[in-house]
Amino acid sequence: MSEPGAPGAEVALRTATRADALPIAVLGLQVFLDTYATAGIRAVLAREALQAFDAAAIEARIAGAPGTFIVAEAAGHLVGYAQWSTPAPQPQVPDPDAAELQTLYVQRPFLRRGVGARLLARVEQAARERGAAVLWLTAWIGNANALAFYASRGYAPLDSTWHVFEDERHENRLLARRLDGRPIG
Repeated sequence: MSEPGAPGAEVALRTATRADALPIAVLGLQVFLDTYATAGIRAVLAREALQAFDAAAIEARIAGAPGTFIVAEAAGHLVGYAQWSTPAPQPQVPDPDAAELQTLYVQRPFLRRGVGARLLARVEQAARERGAAVLWLTAWIGNANALAFYASRGYAPLDSTWHVFEDERHENRLLARRLDGRPIG
């Protein structure tokens, strides 16, 4: 089935509204499973995915923190989104005026088309406007594409951290970048 939002369509960014919660939830679930469930679905992974991408919870986060979700659309179809928060201090980040990039997801057909870079730039701009000096994030060590993407945009590894869900621990890299361009650390 060919969708009007196919990869040739122009992509526009905008601030998410509460009406975007369901498409964000489904897109997030799709990208999450595409990234983390490459060996199949296990019960623990299914529970984490359903908890993380609950549309009602996403709608409440959008309503409670306006401007912290940015969506990428092609011909009226959601193809990516970013979620961030501020202030979000992290002990390993050398600046208390820090914001966190919590999620940056782009649908596979739209990868390597600049959508992720544009979403990241918009988050960096918004974080600067709210007084953040640093933007930090965590990325799973098994996601080589994400680690390379952030490194190419000046994000430096600061430490390892762990994502824990139920009894499972998954190693992540904590990455950060000063929003004024100076080196981190």
